[in-house]
Amino acid sequence: MMRYRRLSYGYALLVGSAQPDSAVRLAPTTWCPSADVYETRDEIHVTVELAGVELDEIDLLVFDDALIVEGRRRLRSVSERGQFHMARIRQGPFRLELALPARIDLEQVTGRTDAGLLQITLRKARAS
Repeated sequence: MMRYRRLSYGYALLVGSAQPDSAVRLAPTTWCPSADVYETRDEIHVTVELAGVELDEIDLLVFDDALIVEGRRRLRSVSERGQFHMARIRQGPFRLELALPARIDLEQVTGRTDAGLLQITLRKARAS
């Protein structure tokens, strides 16, 4: 039986350099995309919001009681001559860790993308 347990936390130390007395704060080095988990009698359906993420930038780690979706969103670079007036679209590495509501059959996992959503279907394991 394989189980998943979160073992580490990743944080980066950010030091403001604009002013000598700028606040020092910790910030996560990854962001977490929004997701929905829906359970039926035989399956668990997970929908993850990943607009703008290339398929080859996504990794799925599947355990019998957990799912990890990780990867990177790379937005096109901006010109050095311009300036941002708003920057709310997260980019860079992401990681989503989900404890599943039931054990799954590791051989019966499918996924597809549609309109910026990653849709994963996990078949429940048969009780033994």
